[in-house]
Amino acid sequence: MTSPAQPKRRILARMLLLVLLAGVAFIAMRLGYVPQRFSPFPPIALDAQPTWFVDSRLAALRLDRPLCDAILKDPHIDAAAIVDQPYKNGCGWQNAVKFTRAGGAQIGAEKLTCEMAAALALWIEHEVQPLAQATFGARVASIGDMGIYDCRNIVGNPLMKNIRSQHATANAIDISGFTLQGGRQINILRDWPGNGTEAAFLREAHRRACKYFRVALGPDYNAAHKNHFHFDRGAFSRCK
Repeated sequence: MTSPAQPKRRILARMLLLVLLAGVAFIAMRLGYVPQRFSPFPPIALDAQPTWFVDSRLAALRLDRPLCDAILKDPHIDAAAIVDQPYKNGCGWQNAVKFTRAGGAQIGAEKLTCEMAAALALWIEHEVQPLAQATFGARVASIGDMGIYDCRNIVGNPLMKNIRSQHATANAIDISGFTLQGGRQINILRDWPGNGTEAAFLREAHRRACKYFRVALGPDYNAAHKNHFHFDRGAFSRCK
């Protein structure tokens, strides 16, 4: 004879199993282990501003070289695939590209993961360029970077000093400022602390980056970031 509690236990067990499976699926999608063909979301595209499930759609690019080749196209980015560097001591890269232009702005990148390149192109083209046009009446001609790949640990946070930076896997970029068409320069170190138009532009550009990058750090985060934005698509999320 079945006790009244047994059906309830079975229902609870099934619910817990569903929750566990959902958690595993979420982690797998976040880490890019779910191929695009099994994703419930359409592939990301660079020609339109994405409005939903942006993070998961970008993550699908992480290990998918054919999808990367299909997405990273002119006129949005002049990306070319580079050979993988097997990971050693936490450093190396997989499915990375090089490019000199993204979102209509010059920016030299010798190696950056595919999903980071897509996120950068989307941010520049659909956020930074319209913002610059509205704020200054000019588009961004070039973007200054302070480095992409670097086999090193995280700096500026004593609690994480023994952890590899996302720079060590070509999954991060540091941006120092912007040059507009006509030559006007907006520098993060100089202009972020102010109250003028340049400061407002930088703060809004940083805020909009949080949609595309899991980590978007600026001068308000700590002293180590006083002169640049740090963007990455690692496992954790922080917008500061």
